Amino acid sequence: MKAIINKKTYDTDDATKLGTKNVGEFGQANGYEEHLYMTKDESHFFYGVGGPKSPYPEAKIKRATKPMVEKWKKETGLA
Repeated sequence: MKAIINKKTYDTDDATKLGTKNVGEFGQANGYEEHLYMTKDESHFFYGVGGPKSPYPEAKIKRATKPMVEKWKKETGLA
């Protein structure tokens, strides 16, 4: 998936996936899967997809700040 946010391109095909977080069970309305990616210039972004009541009711890319990445890594054990 590819998205342009603030004139910067984020592309799951060109970035390195660092990890995945699953919230809930498959098929739950509020469940989702979130992947953390790092671009070649070391920017980070999330790609997520989930149920209709989740933060990702449609597949989406979100830019990630350094504090967001640090928190995510601690939650998933990647820190």
